[in-house]
Amino acid sequence: MKDIGVIIFEDNKPRKELLKLLLDNTAGFTCLGAYEDCRDVVEIVANTSADIILMDIDMPYVNGIEGLRLLKNNFPNQKVIIQTIFEDDDKIFNAMKAGADGYILKKTNPDKFLDAICDIYNGGIVMTPEIARRVLNFFNQSKIIINHFNLSSREAEVLRYLVRGSSYKMIATSCCVSYSTINTHLKNIYKKLQVSSGNEAIIKALQYNLV
Repeated sequence: MKDIGVIIFEDNKPRKELLKLLLDNTAGFTCLGAYEDCRDVVEIVANTSADIILMDIDMPYVNGIEGLRLLKNNFPNQKVIIQTIFEDDDKIFNAMKAGADGYILKKTNPDKFLDAICDIYNGGIVMTPEIARRVLNFFNQSKIIINHFNLSSREAEVLRYLVRGSSYKMIATSCCVSYSTINTHLKNIYKKLQVSSGNEAIIKALQYNLV
C-alpha cells in the first residue's frame, strides 16, 4: 500500500515542522511539502500528487478558507482537512460551505490527527467532538422544515453517527456491520438527500431536522 501523501499549509513555523516530522516519521505517511501561506496553492497542488491537504485557517496573504475555495474550484476532488485553534462558529460553517472534508482542532493528539487523515483518505469525513457539538447547537437554534426523505431506520442511524463526527470505521463498529456495508448505506443516503459528500449530507440533515 502506498504512503498517504500530505501537503501542509501552516504559518506557525514550529507547528509546521512538527507536523512534517510526524508525517515523515510515521509509517504509511509522507509529507510532500510544507508552506506558510496559500498564495501559490493552486500551482503547488497542480504539481504535486497529494492525497490530503492540511490547511490552517488564519494565514497571511491568502487565508485557509480562501485557499480551500481555490482548491475546490480547481480540483473538486482534492481532500482538504481544515485545522485550527479556533472553535468559532463562522469559521466552522464557512469552511464547511467551502467544501472542507474535515475540520480538526490543533490540540487534537497526534494519533487522532493521523487517524483523521486516514479516515479522509478512505472516503470519510472528520469533525472533532467539539466541532460536532457546535454544529448541532447551531442548527438546534435555527431548525427549518421537517422532511424525512424516505430514509430507512438504518440509514437514519448511520446519518446520526455521521453528524456526531464518527468515522466510517466507528460507525461500522457501532452498527455491528462491515465497513463496506456502511459505504453502501452512505451512498444510498447521499442519493436520497441529493447530495454528493458527507459534509453536504450533514448540513442537509441538520437543516431538515433529520437527526
